[in-house]
Amino acid sequence: MTFSPAHWQSRLDALRAAHHVPGATLAVFADGRIHELASGLLHRGTGVEATTDSVFQLGSIAKIYTATLVMQLVDAGRLDLDAPVCEILPEFSPAGAPGADRAITVRRLLSHTSGLTGDFTYDSGRGDDCLADYVRAARNVALDCPPGTAVSYSSVGYSVLGRIVEVVTGRTWDQALKERIVAPLGLTHTMTLPEEALAFRTAMGHLPGDGPEPEPAPAWDMMPRSAGPYGRVLASAADVLRLAKMHLDGGATADGTQVLGARAVAAMQRWEVDVPDRWTVSADGWGLGWSLYDWNGVPGYGHDGASVGQYGYLRVVPGADVIVVLLTNGGGARRLYADLFRELLADLAEVRTPPPSRRPRTRRPST
Repeated sequence: MTFSPAHWQSRLDALRAAHHVPGATLAVFADGRIHELASGLLHRGTGVEATTDSVFQLGSIAKIYTATLVMQLVDAGRLDLDAPVCEILPEFSPAGAPGADRAITVRRLLSHTSGLTGDFTYDSGRGDDCLADYVRAARNVALDCPPGTAVSYSSVGYSVLGRIVEVVTGRTWDQALKERIVAPLGLTHTMTLPEEALAFRTAMGHLPGDGPEPEPAPAWDMMPRSAGPYGRVLASAADVLRLAKMHLDGGATADGTQVLGARAVAAMQRWEVDVPDRWTVSADGWGLGWSLYDWNGVPGYGHDGASVGQYGYLRVVPGADVIVVLLTNGGGARRLYADLFRELLADLAEVRTPPPSRRPRTRRPST
């Protein structure tokens, strides 16, 4: 089905208003082209309008950037997926059963099967040593389950992966991201630090207020710099789509530059573990970074993200050559995503997404 900008602009406007989302940007790859739409306001207090080049906080979609960095190093033979993390970071020693530290591997961090608990928020400052300090501070973080036994979604694990990138490359995570992903892909509206966002139209998060419309959050950015590898990337919807398009194209850019090897791209999308509880994690399975979906036999991958009052959604349907990215700044963002993606994916990729109440499948699809 051909993408109709006028039709989808109308649907974005209507659904955004119906679900009280202040502003949203949408980027869609279909028909071999990138289509960009915007709707509403970046900030209800100032009245600044959302535009297609507006920058939003991506939340956990940042994990795909970190996973891509890690897999570049694996692809180059500089990192072993199955190496114990403690061999790379001797200071990494989570609390748990004896030997648990050696059972936590790079692969298990990427696939959220390390057993590490979900969150450990620690402000280790703005210095270039912030991730090193974070990993030292997290040495006694508890395990939710023994490594390799279940999905235990862990942002902690991705900060550890970010530190691994630093140790292997000799660059900060932020620098590695700019040099190894942002620059090769020509991502002009992607950054990691709040002061870098001042040059762009930037979305403000919104939180529930007294009425039906959400109100601007009390502060724009509440995450420490050490949150970068798991949640602190800012970007336009089209820039997020260009990262996903590189993965869709076997790791190559539009000019043929190989940012990531095709085998590494395939490994990231390979089913590593089932997700039996879709209420906790919106996925059917997990690969190496990507959340994986089985839409009634149609495979896909993507990731969700959330920060304070900002929410992002990324879905890829490789069989249909379709990518959809939605970035929002509050209100009923998840309802907007569910309604809009249900219509978009059905129209563009003949995908029937399940209603939110559907119980998940608990077995991986046949290959």
